[in-house]
Amino acid sequence: MELHDAKQQFIDTWGALGSEWGINKSVAQVHALLLSASDPLSTDEIMEKLVISRGNANMSIRQLVDYGIVYKKHIAGDRKEYFVAEKDVLKWAMKIAVMRKKKELDPVMDILKEITQATEDDKTEDGKAFHQTVKEIQQLTDQLETIANKIFQSNRADLLIKLFKFIV
Repeated sequence: MELHDAKQQFIDTWGALGSEWGINKSVAQVHALLLSASDPLSTDEIMEKLVISRGNANMSIRQLVDYGIVYKKHIAGDRKEYFVAEKDVLKWAMKIAVMRKKKELDPVMDILKEITQATEDDKTEDGKAFHQTVKEIQQLTDQLETIANKIFQSNRADLLIKLFKFIV
């Protein structure tokens, strides 16, 4: 497989994977393109390589910059904005994980706590069973949050590697 074809397959696969994770396909493809690029790319180059509109390119770039996994790069003598991806896989994976936790997991955890407290005094069999189920889910998510927070706060690859070795 030629390098160009390998990069295109990576971009296509990353875009499909992003869609599976609930991320806009273009956002994932822009990320993959920047990950695979050895030099900074301008919006025009991104549009051309991915065959997407300027609006789509700008929205995708802005989202990746907001995630903290793509950075603006100034090139002396050129007025265009250029972009580069964070190449440290652990860094950008952690940034995405932290952002997704805040956006997706934290609100669910808040609701589980609220439901657990609201059903605490229900004396019916159905109420007790429901309370116990929600409480167990809340306890599991609390434990997962504790693990996640330790990993996020450590910013150390060795801790993450040890965790994966423990799991596997």
